[in-house]
Amino acid sequence: MLKLQQVFKVVIAFVFSSPDMYQRLLKPLLFLFQPETAHHIVFFLLESIGRIPGGRWLIRKLHRPIQPKEAVTVAGLRFPNRIGLAAGFDKNAKVFRELGALGFGFVEIGTVTPVAQAGNPKPRLFRLPADNALINRMGFNNDGLAAIVQRLKVDHPGILIGGNIGKNKATPNERADEDYGICFNALFEVVDYFVVNVSSPNTPGLRALQEKKPLQEILNKLQVFNNLKASKLKITKRPIFLKIAPDLTNEQLDDVVEVILESGCAGVIATNTTILRSGLKSDNQKVLEIGAGGLSGKPLTDRSTAVIRYLHTKSDGQFAIIGVGGIHSAQDALEKLSAGASLVQLYTGFVYEGPRLVTQIRKAIIR
Repeated sequence: MLKLQQVFKVVIAFVFSSPDMYQRLLKPLLFLFQPETAHHIVFFLLESIGRIPGGRWLIRKLHRPIQPKEAVTVAGLRFPNRIGLAAGFDKNAKVFRELGALGFGFVEIGTVTPVAQAGNPKPRLFRLPADNALINRMGFNNDGLAAIVQRLKVDHPGILIGGNIGKNKATPNERADEDYGICFNALFEVVDYFVVNVSSPNTPGLRALQEKKPLQEILNKLQVFNNLKASKLKITKRPIFLKIAPDLTNEQLDDVVEVILESGCAGVIATNTTILRSGLKSDNQKVLEIGAGGLSGKPLTDRSTAVIRYLHTKSDGQFAIIGVGGIHSAQDALEKLSAGASLVQLYTGFVYEGPRLVTQIRKAIIR
């Protein structure tokens, strides 16, 4: 017989998972809290689901078990479906199995750095409800490589895991390739693909690594490790994706195309958050008071789609593109796929729309 605490967890799990309940009850409650506090509450709910015997099975049933016809092969990997969760949500690899039960085909953990770091001072996450947007300046806060590798050793059937890797704040750019290499080698056996994050605006100087020369050095070094690890372990190489900013010029995007093709990387994740604040509906004074950070959500929809289309056209479709940025509806996702993306990822849209968004996109893609 279920104890009262277990019954409570089952009810909470249902509330979180039910599309109507999330919009009508849970989201208004969560939005009463500071965004980072709300994030921790959601993690408590997801972890509660994982502790209930049969909890993940129940949630999977509520969200349509993923069907074989949804699967797609991208960069040599068989993805259960085209919808993933972007890095930054489950950065410490704590609830990726529960997220898989909600219908995600893949979850990207991280950004992971070699050494644990606290990130930037709080508050560092802000909502702009009028724009369906978030501003964050988290600063690669994570539990560190060793702890995250250990958590990823559990079985996770039916979902692929991406490892988003970065450098520690204290590491100078001249030695950034060392941090990326350390993360790559440690995570190689516990993730399905890698993402090189050189586009976050919240680590000082990081975006300078998007320039052609340092980018070539990092990606080429990782490909050497890729070949060595695959040969030693007698397994296939891991696809490597580059995550880029939406603020790059066309000339910089041309360099990205050239570097990806020369390095033999699998493709690009387009895009990260933007440092721009143009066209917002939110009160300008409020935005100014929030200050620095990366803007995500609906204001990014058109720009990220434009970057996807440019990269796909410029490269003649020679590498894979994962589209992310401003996906708040099934139509938003379909537009990114039409522009040239093979897969899409959610983050801010998941915060504002809840788990129902995943199901809506899956249904739209099948149709």
